Amino acid sequence: MVRILVTDGMEQSGIEALRAKGFEVVEQFYAPEELGEALHNFDALVVRSATKVRQPIIDKACEAGRLKLVIRGGVGVDNIDVAYAQSKGIKVTNTPNASSASVAELTIAHMFAISRFLHIANVTMRDNKWEKKKYEGIELAGKTLGLIGFGRIAREVAKKAMALGMKVIYTDIVGKCEGYEQCDYSDMNEILKKADFVSLHVPFDKSKGALIGKEQFAMMKDGSYIINCARGGVVCEEALLEALNSGKLAGAGIDVFEEEPTKNEALVNHPKVSVTPHIGASTMEAQTRIGEEIVSIITEFFK
Repeated sequence: MVRILVTDGMEQSGIEALRAKGFEVVEQFYAPEELGEALHNFDALVVRSATKVRQPIIDKACEAGRLKLVIRGGVGVDNIDVAYAQSKGIKVTNTPNASSASVAELTIAHMFAISRFLHIANVTMRDNKWEKKKYEGIELAGKTLGLIGFGRIAREVAKKAMALGMKVIYTDIVGKCEGYEQCDYSDMNEILKKADFVSLHVPFDKSKGALIGKEQFAMMKDGSYIINCARGGVVCEEALLEALNSGKLAGAGIDVFEEEPTKNEALVNHPKVSVTPHIGASTMEAQTRIGEEIVSIITEFFK
């Protein structure tokens, strides 16, 4: 019987579907020093973001030669040493389609929050303060949204932003995207200079470090906004705080952090920042779709 280890949780309907198809599913989180040994007894591993599948774990798992498939339930695979795993004959895949709409909606939600002070007005009202005159915001309609990276999630954001009356400009390493001629393609520096809102939709490359730092913030329009629902580390948090404190940025919406759970209290408690604890894919619909996609991948792989 094919045995599957699920370490970071999975929609129960997906677990039940796998068991109905004859797979044995074990739901258990393992510490890094224990995971490799545990994988001696499993054919497939399903993780989210909490479990890191690094080279030492892969080496330990390969001692038994049983593990053949690692699935990341979500978009990014930066918590897995993909190339190394594949060099050892272990297939690595993700569920890129399942959470695009959910992350896109959270991106737009953060834009609304910081443009209309929802994040801070909600707090001050609970402190019995009525600061109506303090919270004069801006409308999204007529503003320019710059998208850094134009994959599935960014394209969903673009559709929603255009429906709100925003102008969308974007950049991507693969160049222009067919079917989005109503959006303007540009390079990153031009986007930083022109956009009222900048939203990031790129993976984090540890070897290159932050994509947006002090130099990039200096290029941005005075009073502009930045949204990061992509990956922690893509934005330098120290430089972000400097830009917020100096007034260069009017606000930021942040769902991901350099360290998670974050210890950056200055950022979390900043009055210009709308924060969420990495919940981009945390909707009932997305979790159901992720589970369905995982079931499809496993069924196809072991058929």
